[in-house]
Order: sequence, then C-alpha cells, then structure tokens
Amino acid sequence: MKEKTTYKKQLQGFKLCLVTTIDFKKLKKMAKQKGIIKLHGTIGDITFYKSQDGHLAREKGGIDAKKIATDPAFARTRENNSEFSSFTKSGKMLRDALRTMLMNAADNRVIPRLVKTMSEIRSFDTLSARGFRTVAGGIGDPSAKALLKGFNFNERAVLGGVLFKPYAVNIATGEIKIANVVPVNDIKYPATATHVNFKCAWARVNFATGQSELQLSNDVNLTIDETPNTILLTPTAIPTIPGTDLYLLQIEFFQEINGTQYSLKNGAYNALAIVEVG
Repeated sequence: MKEKTTYKKQLQGFKLCLVTTIDFKKLKKMAKQKGIIKLHGTIGDITFYKSQDGHLAREKGGIDAKKIATDPAFARTRENNSEFSSFTKSGKMLRDALRTMLMNAADNRVIPRLVKTMSEIRSFDTLSARGFRTVAGGIGDPSAKALLKGFNFNERAVLGGVLFKPYAVNIATGEIKIANVVPVNDIKYPATATHVNFKCAWARVNFATGQSELQLSNDVNLTIDETPNTILLTPTAIPTIPGTDLYLLQIEFFQEINGTQYSLKNGAYNALAIVEVG
C-alpha cells in the first residue's frame, strides 16, 4: 500500500471530484487532512471528522468486543479499561463539585488534563489489585495530593501568571489572605478590564462515595488602580462530609460600563486553581 493514497468523493448532482490526501504512516492513530477540501463522514474504512486539532482522518477497525471481554489474552486490556472508567468518573466527580466556579474559569482542554492527573493519582493506590486501582485508593498519598495542588483549570490564565503576590491558606478555616495588593502593579489584567474580583472556595470530595460539598467565600471586588488592599476571603462554612479537602482561589475580570460590571470574553482571562490539598 502506498504511504499516501488519494480518495475521491463524487458530489451528488455535480460532475466534480473532491480530493484529499491521507498519510498512512499516521493513520493508525489519527492523521490530518491536507487537501484543500476537507471531508466529513466515512469512505470505506476511513472516517473523516473535525476536532479541536483540526480536520482529521482515522482508520476504522478494532477487535470484537466479545473477544476483548472473554479472551484471556486481553486480560490486561480489561484491567486497563476498568481503571480508565474509574479515574475518568473521578475527574467528572471533581468537575461537578466545582461546576459553579468552572462556568467562569475553564479552558476547553480541562477535561483531558484532569483525566490525566486522575490517572496519575490512581497509580498511587498500592493496595488494590491491577484493574481495581482507584483515585480514592491513591489520593491519601502525599505525592498524589501534590499532583492536584497547583492544578489550573484555565491554562489561558494560569494563577501564577495573573497574581504576583504571595497568599496564605489557613487549612483549618479555609481562609485565604493576600496582603498589600496594588491591582495595577500586582495583577496581570486585560487592557479593557476596570475591576478585578477575588473569591475562594473550600471543596471536599469523597472519591469513594461520589459525595462532594462546596463552600464559597465572600467576594472582594476591586477597582484596578494604585490603591493598596489586603484581601481576606473566608468560606461561609466548613464542609461536613468526609473526603479530600481542596482549597481554591479564583480571580475574575470585569469591565464597568454605566455602573454595571460585565465579564470579559466569557471568562477567558479568569484564573482558577487548586492552591492547597488537605
């Protein structure tokens, strides 16, 4: 088979052929369409589709599902599939717990990035047999918690690249304090922003039971100017369910027009990060 093969799709009602080129060296994973006209759908064993990475093509295939489920040769595959399902659900569990905050500060890659982190946390489960390892079994390890600490939900606005002042987290109360903040100097803000808003949260997630609780703090809304401020954010209550404690800090930007503040570009500039894990 040639490394590059040309596929032609006859347009219904027109004497015209569209041409696209597929690189078979990359096709086992996915290949980019290089033709002028991009195809969608299936031709033979090739499926054409559009994703966040552009116009792609991939070869249809795979092994019979019944064989994977029963054949001893696929024991490792079944174990991997079981664990994949488990840590994917843990990622969704965390996103659901933080949904009210993620609505204003998350990038379009946060799901696969979080799944990758959950997969790494799962590997710290040293008590369960292969195929049964879980995030719940691994999260108690300090190294697993370190993987979540510093996780940014919006890579377009990483917390460390937005706020240039140290902050202190009180894990007993969930309080976050940022002293002597001069917004115009200590914050990287969009050119059209007039105000910045600070908020923190204390989330507790039980990865074993699926329970979660989120306690939000007060908002501190500041004009972006040269006025120094000490920011004190305190969650309204301490979570009561058992689970893993996550402390979060969020920074949002607004533009004030005629006395009303409007969020900028649907939250593209907003930062949200896990700043401590208990």
